[in-house]
Amino acid sequence: MSASADLLELETAPPATTTNQQGPTGTNNPRRVWALVVLVAVVVSAYSLGIGRGDLVNQGGWSMVRNFFAGALSPELNPDFLRITWDATLTTLAYASLGTALSVFIGLVFGVVVSQTWWGVGRRDGYGRGLIKRAGWLTSRGALGLPRGVHEVVWGLFLVNVLGLDPLVGVLAIGIPFGAVTAKVFSELIDETPKHAYDGLRSSGVGRVKAFAYALAPQAFPDLLSYSFYRFECAIRAAAILGIIGAGGLGYQLSISFSSLRYNEMWTLIYALILVSGLADLWSTTLRRPDRSRFLVSNEQVPGLRRDRFLNLSMLAFGVLAAVSAWHLQLDPATLWSQRARTLLAGIRDASFPLNLTVEQLSTLGRLALQTLAMSIVAIAAASALAVATAFVAARSQGGGEDPGPVRRLGSLGARALLLFCRAVPPPVWALLLLFVLFSGPLPGALALGVYNYGILGRLMAEVVENLDPRPVYALRAQGTGGVKAFFYGVLPLSLPRFGGYALYRWEVTMREVVVVGLVAAGGLGRLLQEQLSSFNYPGVVATLLTLVGLTIFADLVGSSIRRAIG
Repeated sequence: MSASADLLELETAPPATTTNQQGPTGTNNPRRVWALVVLVAVVVSAYSLGIGRGDLVNQGGWSMVRNFFAGALSPELNPDFLRITWDATLTTLAYASLGTALSVFIGLVFGVVVSQTWWGVGRRDGYGRGLIKRAGWLTSRGALGLPRGVHEVVWGLFLVNVLGLDPLVGVLAIGIPFGAVTAKVFSELIDETPKHAYDGLRSSGVGRVKAFAYALAPQAFPDLLSYSFYRFECAIRAAAILGIIGAGGLGYQLSISFSSLRYNEMWTLIYALILVSGLADLWSTTLRRPDRSRFLVSNEQVPGLRRDRFLNLSMLAFGVLAAVSAWHLQLDPATLWSQRARTLLAGIRDASFPLNLTVEQLSTLGRLALQTLAMSIVAIAAASALAVATAFVAARSQGGGEDPGPVRRLGSLGARALLLFCRAVPPPVWALLLLFVLFSGPLPGALALGVYNYGILGRLMAEVVENLDPRPVYALRAQGTGGVKAFFYGVLPLSLPRFGGYALYRWEVTMREVVVVGLVAAGGLGRLLQEQLSSFNYPGVVATLLTLVGLTIFADLVGSSIRRAIG
């Protein structure tokens, strides 16, 4: 698995080898069928959100948007506010680093336990023994579904009710869902690692733990490390979003400044968030360079790691950052098992059941579930279209090919800066801005998620372009093919399947992120969940969460089917 491919947090399946009986041009070609399904889903979803049905734009709100962007030219530089910004930045970094550390720990432990390699799935055993192994693997993997399917904001809202405004809320709200996602990805990386040395140790009587430690861990280490630092970059964005629900940090200060329309202060905070996100992006990208993986893993028969000064300094720096973060937040783990926390947790558990759902409540859940689905489809469709248009400009080069000229480098820098800005600003802020110029409803929330995911998808797709094999283009150009034709025949066919895979993954994530924009009353199940938590309606909260998990599983299954079709 390449260093850039590990960013694709999805259950990657081998490219489909079966062909349709009617051939690639037949009417039953799965690609064409899914393309039609996707097109219909986008059109129906857009129409259900109000696009094409009356006036959507509030013309009086454009002045407020202009005032917001005008504040970018004069950020607040008052020493007192700069000290507030500095402290908020440290808090955001603290939540991100400790949440990442917790998620990596969870990922390492459970990533091994839920891997097919650990359970021995696929090995030649008797029917009964093989069935037991597969059942154990599926059960352990399914146990990660609930923490992975619930967004970190929901975890934060729940933990606030148990722990209060304790710093542990932010750390756990990031660490638990990120840990489940990390465990899933780690298990896939382990299963994709060559097993020759592991099988040799196991056949000689070595236990599974030792065989993992000596045979698989050194080989998988570069990809595990790359993904861990990518998680840190994601955790910074998550920490900013959690701040909006009261966890502190840059997100909290952004919400205060926005509520009083102090745009100059907002831009100071946004610049701080962009700086932190940009540095984390640079750090993780450097560690994910393709040559980094080849440098770390030796080519000897026995797996091993070579020394790498940058790697050692990175791990040391992250360890220091985590230690300083724990001191800055003044964490007290004893809060987790305090009498107050146990009493509140028991009260929530007792109040959550039985559900006793009425027909009216089920109807509301069904209606808002369809609205949430429509919001996610519109968001990812808009984000994907913009990201594809931007990716080739944002890419520094194509497949490590010839060095681009100064104009291309300048265009790449501008496009990457735009993408960084779009993904650094939390979705609730984008939703509030869009609510200035669009009438209230689910559409502003969907478009806000579209802008946010555009920043993420554009960056991932640009990496795809940078890591393309340049030989097909070289061969076409050597035969006299023009630049435009070489692009359409040598670049697009290699790029689009990977673009589609990233878009489908982000759709699965966006299904959970709809909760985030619900915090600002932008529609979907997120708005309902916020109302239920505010009124301590815990049976309703459980029902809404189960609906969200069901939607996530649905998106996962549909995404996997489409990926197999386009693989």
